[in-house]
Amino acid sequence: MTPMPETPRPIHIALTFDDNFWAPAFAVMRSVCITSREPKSLVFHLCHDRLSVEHRRDLDAIATEFGAQLEHYPLESHGQFNALCRGLPVHPRLHTVMYARLLLDHIVPAEVQRIVYLDCDTMVLEPIEDLFDTELHGMPVAAVPDPMRLLHMLGRDMRDKAGIFASTDRYFNSGVMLIDRAGLARADVPARLSEFRARGIIEKLYYDQDMLNLIFRERWHALDWRYNVMDPRHAHQTMGVKILHFTGHNRPWNLFSTAAFARLYRHVMTNELYYRYMRHRWKRFWLKQARRLTGRK
Repeated sequence: MTPMPETPRPIHIALTFDDNFWAPAFAVMRSVCITSREPKSLVFHLCHDRLSVEHRRDLDAIATEFGAQLEHYPLESHGQFNALCRGLPVHPRLHTVMYARLLLDHIVPAEVQRIVYLDCDTMVLEPIEDLFDTELHGMPVAAVPDPMRLLHMLGRDMRDKAGIFASTDRYFNSGVMLIDRAGLARADVPARLSEFRARGIIEKLYYDQDMLNLIFRERWHALDWRYNVMDPRHAHQTMGVKILHFTGHNRPWNLFSTAAFARLYRHVMTNELYYRYMRHRWKRFWLKQARRLTGRK
């Protein structure tokens, strides 16, 4: 008797983004699919804010090209996210959508027990299933230590955030994480956010990354640095890097970018979407300038 083929296990991946970041989100997903050994097992959980019909169509092309599954979660209609996260501090260049990673256990279906979270300024170069299958050693989260640890923890002049972190604390970058859903649920993030407000420290925190490091203080597993190579350089191409994280100002989607791997990134995004995204950003820039000059908001 011929044995029945095994049902492929789902590999869950979460992204959070707003409508203006749809193209980098597409590039992340496509990089995952291109490098995966099991592209049809991939399930992308897309937590987005006010995504246009046209941009959703772009993202859904991933399913057509690779056979991956896409699940959409419009955050503008998610009551708990809006109640807890809309009022949290945010940098002018960022968006409150980044806080959705704090509530993944409240957003994605209950059957998702383990999930990889990826920032939308990353690019995957090696099979994501290797990260997905990583041993958590009983910890709720696995991530890469952040090279800017002391500055993020202690703030300006190494004293701005006194009493929040200790200089000896370990500290991870939240742009690439492997998350155990049950561990995230036990952490009770909504209660911790209330605690941060009550302590009067929420405005001092480095957004969701500080919050996650406080919530999971000394309760996270350190991943190999190659799973989150921040501000990558050309020399990294010889070091077997697995996931690039373009944290600097030199973004690979900029027209004259000198970022390492920028040419590869453009082809992963596809030339058509790369140039369409460039026109989208230029249009937003000039509309913003026009509003500023005319006094409109």
